[in-house]
Amino acid sequence: MILQDLAAYYDRLAADPNENVAPPGYQSKEIAFIVVLRPDGSFTGMDDTRSQEGKKKKTGVFKVPREVKRTVKVTANLLWDNPAYVFGQEVPKKGKPARDPRRLAEMRQSFRERIHEVFPDPRADAGVTAVLSFLSSDHPGLSQHPLWSELLESGANVSFRLEGETELICQRPAVRAALTTPDDDLGEPGLCLVSGRREPIARLHTAIKGVWGGSTRGGDIISFNLPSFCSQGKSQGYNAPVGATAEFAYTTALNHLLGKDSKQRMQVADASTVFWAEKAHPMEGLLASLLANAEIEGQEASLEDIKALFLSPKTGRPSLVKDPTGFFVLGLAPNAARIAVRFWYRGSVAEVSRNLMRHFSDLEIARAPKEKPSLSIFRLLLAVASLGKADNVPPNLAGKLYENILKGMPYPESLLAMALTRLRAEHEVTYPRAALIKALLNRRVRFHRLPEKELTVALDLTNDNIGYRLGRLFAVLERVQELAQPGINATIRDRFYGAASATPLVAFPRLMKLKNHHLAKMENQGAVVNLEKLIAEVLAGVDGAQAFPAHLALSDQGRFAVGYYHQRQDFFKKRAQIEDAAQDNEQKPTASAAH
Repeated sequence: MILQDLAAYYDRLAADPNENVAPPGYQSKEIAFIVVLRPDGSFTGMDDTRSQEGKKKKTGVFKVPREVKRTVKVTANLLWDNPAYVFGQEVPKKGKPARDPRRLAEMRQSFRERIHEVFPDPRADAGVTAVLSFLSSDHPGLSQHPLWSELLESGANVSFRLEGETELICQRPAVRAALTTPDDDLGEPGLCLVSGRREPIARLHTAIKGVWGGSTRGGDIISFNLPSFCSQGKSQGYNAPVGATAEFAYTTALNHLLGKDSKQRMQVADASTVFWAEKAHPMEGLLASLLANAEIEGQEASLEDIKALFLSPKTGRPSLVKDPTGFFVLGLAPNAARIAVRFWYRGSVAEVSRNLMRHFSDLEIARAPKEKPSLSIFRLLLAVASLGKADNVPPNLAGKLYENILKGMPYPESLLAMALTRLRAEHEVTYPRAALIKALLNRRVRFHRLPEKELTVALDLTNDNIGYRLGRLFAVLERVQELAQPGINATIRDRFYGAASATPLVAFPRLMKLKNHHLAKMENQGAVVNLEKLIAEVLAGVDGAQAFPAHLALSDQGRFAVGYYHQRQDFFKKRAQIEDAAQDNEQKPTASAAH
């Protein structure tokens, strides 16, 4: 289904005049230099297609004949290539030995032979004739051109055009017509597994480029490069027969999606992820900004913003949660010379919209005003990664999380263990960690229909789960210490969080004794009374015999973290309300001033 849907996507692009997709036999390629020729093949100038963008130069992209697959064999591209093939010259890269002159001569000869191979009678096209004439003679003006040394040093791709024309010679009608003829990579007709039609089968498939971490030469999704991979006496691409038309369509579509300027790709850890719809759709431009950055049109998105986007209230637009348009998401990762499929999603815009709304709704949790509301997948993964580094995110985890979000499935269980490990190591229940734990536990309860209460957005006074209650209690005990010892650098959280959340029976008896000591030091007796009432209220919801269990299960350790976080946020909220009220009173005029 992956290849079929990619091929269908190419057909959609090819039918749209606004899409700049390569026609059959061609591909989009960066061409840095264009040699300008007269019809007689004489050199008249050179164009530099590069433009300065910031500190880097951006190279122009052109439609050129499809790139050949190279190994150790000398094989040239048609009417475009690097300087070693076009001119038989190069400047060795730093630290690399120079090529044997005989090898360079062989490469240059291969470039000519490739043209003769496609055009047995080169007089059929004036542009082809000009290139062959140019290659058959010396041109002093070429080596004296200001761009010549830069061309050789860069090793960038070169092509040709005729003086007075705008299109490249490789784009002329005669060349396009010649490229519709099957080439050497196509064998005898067979049944294409993608289209179901009988047509020439592609022996080799075009390399897929743009997968992060992969080879610059690209990689293959379909490849049989050793006899041990083959069967039934078949070799290479004939083991999984894909017709030439379908092979061109799926590879062109995928390379288009993975392109540098593509807005339909995002990086999720090591997975290069692309997505598309069966017809032009706004979701193609929304998915990356929502999941990669939690943004809508460059602005941070709240849950209400996201609901408004998908439900389209009062706008007159059709609701996305009812849109049946097909939607596809493909996650790819490099694996030696191949490309591994990390995940594949095939659904609808409606399903994606509903599941994205559920995802962001599950993540919704009370937060400090200074916290950015947006929780991208990347931010969530960094929150549970060792040292907060992307390199420490397990390779398959990001892809699995992404896939489960799109499918509305529970998040990977390993996320909870990772989050709890970071909490024990760093003793800090941050907004992203609390949100992720809440979402993960609620999805588990909902999906498996467990007899547990779902965690709420803010403090839940009715939640009697032992982990949640003990988390709240730990937050209250920490608050007691902070009020008793203002300005303290380290609290009980730094010393006891790990033990309190995993083995309450070990930590809490000692913490309750410390609490009495801290309360005795407080001068504000009103605060003492309120804190004692709060402690009694928290413990009232706990079975006396199980008040401090010997161990908490991982799920209850997660609820401990959320309970602690909720109680802390409630303290901050009340303190902010008191400060706001005091500020309002200061700004009100006194009675005497009013008179």
